[in-house]
Amino acid sequence: QVQLVESGGGLVQAGGSLRLSCAASARTFINYAMGWFRRTPGKEREFVGAISWRGDRTSYTDSVKGRFTISKDTAKSTVYLQMNSLKPEDTALYYCAADVDNPWKAPAASYEYDYWGQGTQVTVSS
Repeated sequence: QVQLVESGGGLVQAGGSLRLSCAASARTFINYAMGWFRRTPGKEREFVGAISWRGDRTSYTDSVKGRFTISKDTAKSTVYLQMNSLKPEDTALYYCAADVDNPWKAPAASYEYDYWGQGTQVTVSS
């Protein structure tokens, strides 16, 4: 069982930045691909970005490319989502997830992921 705990959310003005963190409980974190997703009320969960276990492969949804960056610190068992130039439409509950079976990928499909955190709220004011 892997526990994921997100932090770093909050309220920020449009154009500002936030860095989300996702801490994993398992030492085998190094073997997982990690993803970030978000959900807003009334909408389905949306893929934001992902990183492979080595960090050599990343993927992003088009709406965040050039603004968001995913990285991971294996020594700290933590993955980060650096969010710059935030827009009101980025407002959502952000989740991190771990993919155990496809670590060499950076998958966008939520069904690929095995473990999920509880989420951290990001609110961007206009």
